Amino acid sequence: MKKAGLPSSWKGNGGSGILVFLTPASSRHWKRCHPGGLGHTRMRIEKKHPLAIRWFHWINFPVMLAMVWSGTLIYWANHVYRIGWGGWTLFPFFPDSFYDAAHIDHRLAEGMGWHFLFAWFFTINGILYVLYLAISKQWRYIVPKNGSLKEALQVVRYDLKLSTEHPPRRKFNGAQQFAYTGVILVGLGSLLTGLAIYKSVQFSWLATLFGGYQLARTWHFVLTIAFVLFFLVHVAQVIRAGWNNFRAMVTGYELVPADPKDPIAVKRRPAKNA
Repeated sequence: MKKAGLPSSWKGNGGSGILVFLTPASSRHWKRCHPGGLGHTRMRIEKKHPLAIRWFHWINFPVMLAMVWSGTLIYWANHVYRIGWGGWTLFPFFPDSFYDAAHIDHRLAEGMGWHFLFAWFFTINGILYVLYLAISKQWRYIVPKNGSLKEALQVVRYDLKLSTEHPPRRKFNGAQQFAYTGVILVGLGSLLTGLAIYKSVQFSWLATLFGGYQLARTWHFVLTIAFVLFFLVHVAQVIRAGWNNFRAMVTGYELVPADPKDPIAVKRRPAKNA
């Protein structure tokens, strides 16, 4: 891989220009992920995620897994929630068979210890993340703007194969803006409801704000389910988007189509027996 000098008149998305030759295998991968994307072979590497964003992201991943796991250990002691009406239950959260299979029964004290420990990491990481968004002005990419709702609906239609119109290519589309802004609010809600049920006397005003202790506990559970659903959809979308998108969150750089006028581009190495 060779680095090429970047003219001062071209800054791209805040990154450096790199001249790369795609192997036949990587070319085929790009073609699968971006049908028609190799109509011309000029590509370029563009900086997408700053280092701090990547750190916050990868720290939060294991922390959230630990929070959900330890929270389940706590919830076992009083698993009262279900989907149903009156005395009829469609699905309990969770069946006894689930606790037995996962070996998470009778571990309340252990769950509380781990939950309160990782809550510190969750809180500190979340506060630093929000502060970084504000100071670096990265929030401008995440917070929905005029037209974001229309674009979000376009993304949903495209992902569901109801439309062939590809959403505009930019750092975060409208659907991602609503999702990432929403998950920040879910995190804030989880923190506040957690405090309300952990220190119900000291933070009685918080419990009152959420409708009382029992309702605060319900909100905490619902927000946890929202986190889990976000995680599942997020992972599915990453898999769907392909290696190029995942690599951007690891290295910070993404391979994107280059305009013919771009001074830095990626050229595809001629395939041999491919």
